[in-house]
Amino acid sequence: QVQLVESGGGLVQPGGSLRLSCAASGNIFRINAMGWYRQAPGKERELVAAITSGGATNYADSVKGRFTISRDNAKNTVVYLQMNSLKPEDTAVYYCNADLTSSSISRGIYWGQGTQVTVSS
Repeated sequence: QVQLVESGGGLVQPGGSLRLSCAASGNIFRINAMGWYRQAPGKERELVAAITSGGATNYADSVKGRFTISRDNAKNTVVYLQMNSLKPEDTAVYYCNADLTSSSISRGIYWGQGTQVTVSS
């Protein structure tokens, strides 16, 4: 089994910062890519940022220049999302996502349980 556990959400004022963490664990052979998605009330889930095993990154236009995705170099099963200059429209449940190959050499997409980020004064 594979688990993704997120942490770091919370309430922050506009202009503030938060850092989200996601740790993957379980029967993992290889992580191909990890990323963060978010879903606001009444809206579809959308990609925020992603990072491949080679270190290539991709960001939604709405967060470019404000958010940074990174990995723990010692533990490539941990990914972070540094969120700066937060805006009320960043309010959403943020989900960690992993494209990985399990120990049984089965490739699949896995999701965390989500963490709430609320940007409000």
